[in-house]
Amino acid sequence: MSISGSSEIPRPPGRQPRIWGKIPQQNKNFTGREDLLDKLHTGVTSEVTAVVPHALHGFGGVGKTHVAIEYAYRYRHEYDLVWWIPADQPVLVRSSLAALAPHLGVSSSATMGVEEASRAVLDALRRGEPYSRWLLVFDNAEQPEDINEIVPRGPGHVLITSRNHAWQSVVDTVSVDVFTRAESIAFLSKRVPRSTTSDDRNRLAEQLGDLPLALEQAGALQTETGMSVGQYLRLLEEQTAQLLDANKASDYPLSMTAAWSLSVSQLKAKLPEAVKLLRCCAFFGPDPIPRDVFGILPEEFAPESLLGSLLADPILLSKAIRELGRYALVRIDSENRTIQVHRLIQALLRDELGDEEHVSFRREVHLLLAAATPGLPDDNASWPRYGELLSHVRPSQVEESRDPRIRRFALDVVRYLYSSGSYQWAVDLVESFIRRWREDSGAEDQSVLSAQRHLGIVRREFGDYRASFELNRDTLARMREVLGPDHEETLLLVNSHGADMRMRGDFAAALEHDRESLRRHEEVFGPDHRRTLRAMNNLSVDYMLLGDYRQAFELQKVLYTKQHSSTSKSSSLVMLASRNGLARIVRLRGDYSEACDLGEDAYEFGVQELGPDHPWTLRVAKDLSIAKRRAGLVDEAFEIAQRTYERQDRIFGRDHHDTLAAALCLANAQRTRGETAEALELLRDTATRYPQRYGAEHPFTFGCDMNLALLLRVNGEVEDANRFDRRSLEGFDRTLGREHHYSLTCAINLASDLAARGDVRRARELGAETLGQLRELLGVDHPLTLAGANNLIIDMRAQGAEEEAGLLETDTFERYRRVLGDDHPDTKVALRGERLDFDFDPPAL
Repeated sequence: MSISGSSEIPRPPGRQPRIWGKIPQQNKNFTGREDLLDKLHTGVTSEVTAVVPHALHGFGGVGKTHVAIEYAYRYRHEYDLVWWIPADQPVLVRSSLAALAPHLGVSSSATMGVEEASRAVLDALRRGEPYSRWLLVFDNAEQPEDINEIVPRGPGHVLITSRNHAWQSVVDTVSVDVFTRAESIAFLSKRVPRSTTSDDRNRLAEQLGDLPLALEQAGALQTETGMSVGQYLRLLEEQTAQLLDANKASDYPLSMTAAWSLSVSQLKAKLPEAVKLLRCCAFFGPDPIPRDVFGILPEEFAPESLLGSLLADPILLSKAIRELGRYALVRIDSENRTIQVHRLIQALLRDELGDEEHVSFRREVHLLLAAATPGLPDDNASWPRYGELLSHVRPSQVEESRDPRIRRFALDVVRYLYSSGSYQWAVDLVESFIRRWREDSGAEDQSVLSAQRHLGIVRREFGDYRASFELNRDTLARMREVLGPDHEETLLLVNSHGADMRMRGDFAAALEHDRESLRRHEEVFGPDHRRTLRAMNNLSVDYMLLGDYRQAFELQKVLYTKQHSSTSKSSSLVMLASRNGLARIVRLRGDYSEACDLGEDAYEFGVQELGPDHPWTLRVAKDLSIAKRRAGLVDEAFEIAQRTYERQDRIFGRDHHDTLAAALCLANAQRTRGETAEALELLRDTATRYPQRYGAEHPFTFGCDMNLALLLRVNGEVEDANRFDRRSLEGFDRTLGREHHYSLTCAINLASDLAARGDVRRARELGAETLGQLRELLGVDHPLTLAGANNLIIDMRAQGAEEEAGLLETDTFERYRRVLGDDHPDTKVALRGERLDFDFDPPAL
């Protein structure tokens, strides 16, 4: 790809780029291609106005990938960053791009999800920050439309290798053909024994059609066996005749098919275990296979394994892998600890096997993949290994397996995807599993029901809680009937379905549901099991949403202690949610300073373990902003709120429930800083989105309208404020009842609307009633109770009730000084004789 900044001073030859990522090992026998490499380098680095990638195209086996590898090594001194991207599965390309994120100073996929991390990487590459000299190689890209939009255009270079000539109409292309005869002879001079003559090498190249992959196989075989060129050519002729008689597929060059077949037959005579291993590799994807996949299988898999005895003998296994490398049947990358088989060899291997052997070797791959699973898929420590296994899930046709153990592995991959933020990919994969498993096993199969549970989770994470509720409701009914009410899968869905109820605003129903869920989890799993602790967390959230902060606090204390014990198996995600849950309930109880301390600790943990842009870290940041605002640290609260909202908007878009919550948090912070016009503008937009996301009768919609009413009054629009507050309070009364934190907050604000309209009598009546309810619900020292008392004092004085007002004032101001301190903004407002306003901040559900 041409660059605008090619006038920069090149780095010294031989110097390694600062970032050198996943580049396959250089071929020590690389030969020729000098004209092609020169032409490619000239095209890539020439200055033109249009910046376009370059593609190497040609049919299988001509060495496109080796040319790209050689280019990367030969010109690495010209780059600060060189990155290799397997592109044969388009859905994996974004993962490979996202892996660049930490090197470019942007958040990783573990913190912001694959989609967002890859977008951030593309943006950094296009801007040339921090590196403008970069080279990206997209290896084995097929259809241009699959990846063209995510191929970066910027100050760096892009190489694409592909068998598809359609790239000619999209990018600048360089054709890679078979070797010239001179290149073939030169290559064989390096590869085969020195006893061969130039005429021998010429005859060998002619018989193999100058195809580089076939020449590599022939050279490796002769080197390992010591056979003469004459012997090889005689065997090759016999092998070719057999292949012609067998009517081999015409998709592959006959010279390649014969050379490959000859190598395999010779290796089979020498080490048959190596050939069995090679055939197994043919059913993985064409991307590198982690070497550690070929480990000793656990006892539950070993008796069924085709490779069991080989895998159990590490010396024989290492020998088999070395022999495959020596015969050029696999590419061994010792630096990255991977094994890779050329897709053409994979196809040839599969073609020679019968249907039963196909089934057996596919099953072997499924067993190996399942055995290599690193642990809990929601634990971020296991995500890199899941990422390595992911590229082999679809090529190995995991969805075809009916083995429950393999299907569990498949669903673990789905869980890894949505836990790490790849929601769309998780949906696509799990929906494909559901379709196939229903067809194979029926709609009531446990794997199908489990897959539907995962699909419900992903849909809820997307914000489509209506679809999640309906799917989980129906699936739960089937699970109870088919699996039983106390089955592990049933209880997992019971726990998940409570979140659907909360998202719908059915807080009371969620409470009853989750009480029963916790009881049954304790009976089935025990009181300290991680699943029981998750059920306990959900119940705590229910109590919080219904305003029972005492119960919520008691549960959160128990939960925090158990999840942070040395024996806990809770993941970083779960522990972060627990830390934030405790900080949040402490804030809602009115202990703002303690909430800030707990929130700071939780946020630091989230940044360290998951990164600043992980969805849960952002939720913690939002709650920390609220705590700081309540504690009077207005500027700190605003900075956190603004940063959090910008990140949420960038990652999820304006209509996602987390973004909407962040918008309310930012508007509240702006209002507290006196930026009421900006806050009103943001809230007007947000208020149109809440009913679209949650519905008109959701408590959170009423809360958003309550915040809008507050800002309308502050900006002088008293009548509109009164209308919104009245409507919100009626909605709260219908859905939550009057004796709820949200309802009473709205009542305080409505009393202020009435006072602003001059209706002091009704303002005082509503204020007095609300104060009594606040004292009963939250206690006499809660800051919201004190705000209600302060506003009532003002209304009393407006009606001439000085003595009553004085008595209440003495008590209230003494509590303000003791609870919040003289320097707290609320205390200062109260001492000035001004009204206090409280707003709504939606918690994570």
